[in-house]
Amino acid sequence: MLTYYFDLALRSCRRSKALTALVVLLMGCGVATCMVSFAVFRAAAADPIPWKSGQLFVPQIDNFGPAHNWKGEPPIMLSYTDAVALLHARQARRQVLIYGSKWTVLPDDARQQPSPQEGDAVSSDFFAMFDARFRYGGGWSAHDDDQRASVAVISSALNQKLFGGADSVGREINLDAHVYRIVGVLDDWEPRPRFFDVMSTFDAFGHPRQLYLPFSRAIDLQKATSGQFYCSTNTVDPDLPDWNSVLHSECAWIVAWVELPARADAARYRDWLRNYAAEQQRLGRFGWPPNVRLSDVMQWLHQDSFNVIPKSSALSLIVSVSFLLICLVNVIGLMLARFMRRAPEIGVRRALGASRGAIYRQFLTEAAAIGLAGGVLGLLLTALGMAGIGKVFEPEIARLARLDASLFLLTVLVAVLASLIAALYPTWRAAQVQPAWQLKSNG
Repeated sequence: MLTYYFDLALRSCRRSKALTALVVLLMGCGVATCMVSFAVFRAAAADPIPWKSGQLFVPQIDNFGPAHNWKGEPPIMLSYTDAVALLHARQARRQVLIYGSKWTVLPDDARQQPSPQEGDAVSSDFFAMFDARFRYGGGWSAHDDDQRASVAVISSALNQKLFGGADSVGREINLDAHVYRIVGVLDDWEPRPRFFDVMSTFDAFGHPRQLYLPFSRAIDLQKATSGQFYCSTNTVDPDLPDWNSVLHSECAWIVAWVELPARADAARYRDWLRNYAAEQQRLGRFGWPPNVRLSDVMQWLHQDSFNVIPKSSALSLIVSVSFLLICLVNVIGLMLARFMRRAPEIGVRRALGASRGAIYRQFLTEAAAIGLAGGVLGLLLTALGMAGIGKVFEPEIARLARLDASLFLLTVLVAVLASLIAALYPTWRAAQVQPAWQLKSNG
């Protein structure tokens, strides 16, 4: 019977080619607009490390107090005092401290100009925690952290620039007039967004960092953060007089991450955070009850304190869905006109014994066929739209959007489902046609 219904649908489309083309065009345009925006939104909002995002957490400790925090939430970064305490406590499988900094690469050839580079000061667990891929070598050890070793990991892009892409492990790089031994070269590893470093880069979708150096070494060199550095109004002035004052202030500028494989581990670590904050209260450092948070990757990215997902991508998705709904309203009207023009045909079929269910199946099959055609057109328009999204959205995000197999199938599925939904009311009206009235009016 399905083949029969498709044959009827094909005949109907041939009889009303202009109306069919208009419905297909509306569906194709509506679906394509929606799918292009969805592709961009999906790229911006996707889980950056789905295989372990539920195991990675950001600990937060309120060292500002209820009078100075934001809506009762702890600062999203830590002071040096709290960050080092968490690192040395080793209550998690892995723990990492991160802050961004700026470095100057001094070339061996004096005729070449020094080049500024953005880098991250990180502790040794960083590379294993975030599954960083290496082309050559690897990360440094915890012993290197303890010894404040002059070691570095560089990106493949910087390795290409300095060493022509060769294996540079064991070679040296001059940063700010200090020599560092290269222990690893990253592969093309560019998490998007850079979820672990949101507060340092200011741009979670920007260019990746080119340098990674030991956190302890950067502290020894008194490297100031290039990211956010903020203090509550009850602490010392942000323009701190010296590095020692920075380290002992209550200003927040370091992001901490911990890896907790099991839910029970997360519960235990949360209890440890509360106990740590309670201890600081007993010591007189905090004058308020413990206020801590432990957020996994997706909770961290969706914090109200900062918006990692660009508002433009979310707004465009809302506008596109609204446009698709407007298209559906118009398609409903066209379908209704299309089906009701065939009232005499429906009356004859009902008089010959066709049930209302048969009428439903016939017209819904026709709507599905039109939706399939709209889906094919939508795919072509989506592919065309994907080629030009860099002119509408931020280039860093636009280049992440892909017309992959899942988007391909979703485009066709949305078109077919939208057509079926749009055809429900017209089909119901068609099924209500009274055979006697049609036969009498035709007689």
